[in-house]
Amino acid sequence: MIKSVYNYPVSTLLDIESGVIYAIPRYQREYTWSRAQWDALFDDLLDNEGNYFLGSIICINQSQDALSVQSLELVDGQQRMTTLSLLLAAIYQSYSTQPNLGMEQQIELYNLKHKLVLKKKPDQPRLIPQVQNHNQQDYFAILGQVGVLSDVETVANAGNRRVFKAFRHFLSRIELYLDNAADPIATLQALLEKVNTATLVKIEVAGHSDAYTLFESLNNRGVPLTAIDLIKNKLLAVLESKDPGSIDKHYNRWKKVIDALGDDYAVQERFFRQYYNAFKPDLKDIVSVPVATKSNLMHVYEKLIAHDAESFLQAMIRLSDHYAQIVGYRVVPDQPKLSSLLLSLDRIQGAAAYLLLMVLFERREELELSHEQLEQVVKFLIAFFVRRNTTDLPPTRDLTRIFMDVTEKALALRGQAVVSHIQQRLTADSASDEQFEKSLKGPIYEDNKAVCRFVLCALEEARMTRETQVDLWALKGKQYVWTIEHIFPQGDNIPDSWVKMIADGDAALAEQCRQTYAHCLGNLTISGYNSALGNKSFAEKQSRLDSQGREVGYNNGLYLNQTLATESSWTVDKLKARTDLLVAEVMAKFPLFGIRD
Repeated sequence: MIKSVYNYPVSTLLDIESGVIYAIPRYQREYTWSRAQWDALFDDLLDNEGNYFLGSIICINQSQDALSVQSLELVDGQQRMTTLSLLLAAIYQSYSTQPNLGMEQQIELYNLKHKLVLKKKPDQPRLIPQVQNHNQQDYFAILGQVGVLSDVETVANAGNRRVFKAFRHFLSRIELYLDNAADPIATLQALLEKVNTATLVKIEVAGHSDAYTLFESLNNRGVPLTAIDLIKNKLLAVLESKDPGSIDKHYNRWKKVIDALGDDYAVQERFFRQYYNAFKPDLKDIVSVPVATKSNLMHVYEKLIAHDAESFLQAMIRLSDHYAQIVGYRVVPDQPKLSSLLLSLDRIQGAAAYLLLMVLFERREELELSHEQLEQVVKFLIAFFVRRNTTDLPPTRDLTRIFMDVTEKALALRGQAVVSHIQQRLTADSASDEQFEKSLKGPIYEDNKAVCRFVLCALEEARMTRETQVDLWALKGKQYVWTIEHIFPQGDNIPDSWVKMIADGDAALAEQCRQTYAHCLGNLTISGYNSALGNKSFAEKQSRLDSQGREVGYNNGLYLNQTLATESSWTVDKLKARTDLLVAEVMAKFPLFGIRD
């Protein structure tokens, strides 16, 4: 619920008679603004009239102490508020070093001081930055350096960090600004007036879920907080309130969760959505949401954390480790085959099934599942997703509901009955063999490149021996070394050699063949040197050598290229025949073992 929305000048937000402080959650992301943002702020203030709009901040109401100090948790706008405070500190230092300050200037300097620290409690900074990368210590050290805060020690290497760099940058900008000023004090007063009259919309909300809802709709400059940031902030705040002084310990425990999930925010968010959706039957007395989505995630987790923060954190540490194994970030201990299958499930884009696997991993002993039975499940899921991602059946919108239902019913079963239930239930929702075959025979590369690459690699890997082992998933930077090669080139400008071979010199017919067959399975293979083949003639593709005399064409020894290496030509009939052959192999490799009704 939004409690208030007002457009305030900075002088009111930092009113010296108020006891308001702005506390950035202790383990919020660190201060990241750099020279470009510092200069943009400074120049915007100078170049515009007073009342310049700086954006918005979002605060959550906190408690008020006996000295009427009102703490607002600053959950959005931290970069802007920190930068404004550093600018004010730089103005204070420049102002205080001016000679012959009169009574009016002394009063103005006094007022400026108490925009940075409270008037009623002068050892209390108005802004409390987060602790990441020493942001808080560095900011307090700057306040000590300019003389508004006492008994502050500078930590080592502070001058090399971003907070001090911002402060020094503003000092240099102010110095340049005053260089040509006839009256430096009046010029400083004018700059301070620009800052004081600039405005920010201050939005106060009742809780973290309300803040997140706002993030979804506001288009603020900067990087908005994510649902995961807010879950962390809420969790640490609750744990700290119940165990004062323990926040560092709990933050380190939280870090285990994030370390397991990795840096990809999409994976982090999916984990938290799938945790609720997977264990919803156990959580129904705490949260009554049908399914966790991006928009209601904070609502779900506010309730879970408020119910039992400690148990929640324990579950997150345990489940995130399972999840890291499921998505392939970590191997399953002593289970190389299961780890390999899970990697394949990730490659075929089977993430919708992770909520099921979270429960199977977490309750494996209770469900009386062996690792071999888990392998059966994952192998079946791979086949399911090869078919689903080829045919788009069942539709994407139904997958979460399907896997939630499969998971809930599996909890009542044990051992092989769990495996059979999963196979039968998902088989009933899967595309038929006829639908699968039809999609495989279509322009599969155009429809889904990831599926196309996966099935080609799977067919090739099935024929590899220890002597011919090649890592078809190896990366060079962010690109695969082995890529999909179109035998008959896919580009609009068909080379003359191909027009002649594929259509007996008829350019219009060749173009028709390209549009109809270029992306079919039978016209595709795998090459580690795709750029070297491209639009080459069929004969050149067969015999291509690299600069060191190595075979990089169809004589490279891969199973998929064996027949291509011996063909004297490439025709539509041969392409269609190869399509039929490869489709039959794919269907045989990825059958559904369940029983259709």
